[in-house]
Amino acid sequence: MFSKILIANRGEIACRVIKTARRMGIKTVAVYSEADAAALHVEMADEKVLIGPAPSAQSYLVADRIIEACKRTGAQAVHPGYGFLSEKAEFCEALKANGITFIGPDVRAIAAMGDKIESKKLAHAAGVSTVPGYLGVIPDEDDAVRIAKDIGYPVMIKASAGGGGKGMRVAWNDDQAREGFRSARNEARSSFADDRVFVEKYIEQPRHIEIQVLGDAFGNTLYLGERECSIQRRHQKVIEEAPSPFIDPETRKAMGEQAVALAKAVEYKSAGTVEFIVDANRNFYFLEMNTRLQVEHPVTELVVGLDLVEQMIRVAAGEKLKLQQSDITLNGWSIEARVYAEDPTRGFLPSTGRLTRYVPPAEDAHTRVDTGVYDGGEISMFYDPMIAKLISRGADRNSAIHHMREALDKFQIRGVAHNISFLSALMNHSRFVEGRLTTNFIAEEFPDGFHGLSLDTDTNERLMAVAASVQRKVEERAATISGQLPGARHKVARDWVVRTERTNHPCTIDSVDDGYDVVLGGKRFEVRSDWEIGQPLWNGTVNYRPLSIQLDRTGTGYRLIHAGAEMKAQVLSPRAAQLADLMPVKLPPDMSKFLLSPMPGLLARVAVEVGQEVKAGQELAVVEAMKMENLLRAEQDGKVAKIHAAPGSSLAVDQIIIEFA
Repeated sequence: MFSKILIANRGEIACRVIKTARRMGIKTVAVYSEADAAALHVEMADEKVLIGPAPSAQSYLVADRIIEACKRTGAQAVHPGYGFLSEKAEFCEALKANGITFIGPDVRAIAAMGDKIESKKLAHAAGVSTVPGYLGVIPDEDDAVRIAKDIGYPVMIKASAGGGGKGMRVAWNDDQAREGFRSARNEARSSFADDRVFVEKYIEQPRHIEIQVLGDAFGNTLYLGERECSIQRRHQKVIEEAPSPFIDPETRKAMGEQAVALAKAVEYKSAGTVEFIVDANRNFYFLEMNTRLQVEHPVTELVVGLDLVEQMIRVAAGEKLKLQQSDITLNGWSIEARVYAEDPTRGFLPSTGRLTRYVPPAEDAHTRVDTGVYDGGEISMFYDPMIAKLISRGADRNSAIHHMREALDKFQIRGVAHNISFLSALMNHSRFVEGRLTTNFIAEEFPDGFHGLSLDTDTNERLMAVAASVQRKVEERAATISGQLPGARHKVARDWVVRTERTNHPCTIDSVDDGYDVVLGGKRFEVRSDWEIGQPLWNGTVNYRPLSIQLDRTGTGYRLIHAGAEMKAQVLSPRAAQLADLMPVKLPPDMSKFLLSPMPGLLARVAVEVGQEVKAGQELAVVEAMKMENLLRAEQDGKVAKIHAAPGSSLAVDQIIIEFA
């Protein structure tokens, strides 16, 4: 067994590998860029090595610096995590040439499966079901359109070296095929330094199901059940679960056996994933094989009872698998939600900045948090905006959903925008609960984007009752402050008004032994909690029903967050509420004649000129952020009056790019 390994990655996956290595008694080396000097994985590791500037192309993607770090520290092996160099055959080969073990499959498997075109040919030869398509390299837009017509719309245009949703576009007509070819090629060149793309038939109403495989150097290969990864946005997975609510035992066995056949065809050793597209009739087609650990591996770990990182390390060290296929059983259900620094109400645009508060829910038998950040840490513009992976486990799917909802309610993040409200919306969506999933779920259920959640009347009233009880506790503390002048002591009133969205809700509040009784709108609410002033999380019961609320003080009021929805409430005296009604409403400035940058990023190109007439829907500019191209289009007809930013400029959020007459 190795005595020291280096993790050629960052963020949550580096922290995840360090935890297992530490449990196995293996020392760890972290590599880091200048932007990650204070990162959590650097703090957790036994040793650390600086490998370059912030851009990954100058640090985490430079194989020579990783190898040099191994030599300097005496690391015998490298775990690549996912992304970066994890699926680069050249990196694996270079490590081998320097006597360093790669914790993953060998060069042949990586090379064969890393090229989507060649991997489909190999899968077909191994007897694996494949999607109809054109597997040759497409030279230009005209050929892309011709091939798409031959296959029949809709088609998927994909980067051959792609992954993580980058370099992928769906086209339903000739114009979309041209634009999709161009964008997929640009993203592929930027992300993978390989602009080859291919076209295949797009399966309508598809599910994305993947099979976890595990092999050793002795010819033993197992499949560890499936993961349902259909909840995606722009081909990026958002929610994953194991097992799938759709796959029956017969289909699971057939998919698993095909996945094993493919793995054996390339003599696969280590953990890997074979991805399939599954239609409404459970027909399944090979999509790709990821020759690395998947982001969503924890859900498999929790239902199978294996540490996949440990298995990877043991296989790389030359050990034989101690399991047979008959030993693999699925126990319970697990769901993973990816918590990102992004604003779901602004088209899921990435957010960067400092985490002024970061308090994940406590880990227990039902909740796991894989994270690479900490309270006061920073979300950098240079890397993926993932904050954490929140994983729940239950005896069945409904139980896992319940525990996920509770954990999301308790996940406190401030300082950057985040997607917890959207994740809560998914967990509470009737179609998700019923398991009626496809990769089109988000596009179909949120066709106009996500605009936040609203509370039902009952929950709304319960939150107002909590706000009232919180204010009463604050008033009681104020009454106990020493040094108050005689005749001017602070008095605790019984009558109050909870004010939400300029609407007044009169109430009475009475203190009782274990909390407060609030009468609001003629209804009685028994509010019970051991909450103390200043705590950001209110846990308790309202009318004997459990409730978890994130609570922020906002000037003269409170912001209450529950089930992904937000309420802003003031608790005022009746006279103050009357005066509040007289206050004018401040209207936001009219910015309709400006094109603003919706995110921090690089202005890749401007598609219009000063004086040009533009039509609604026309492309205006492209902003690149997190290696993704974001097309900005005109919302209405107009004329370009001034261009405020030139291509190549670094943009801040809401920075003006174009002004219209």
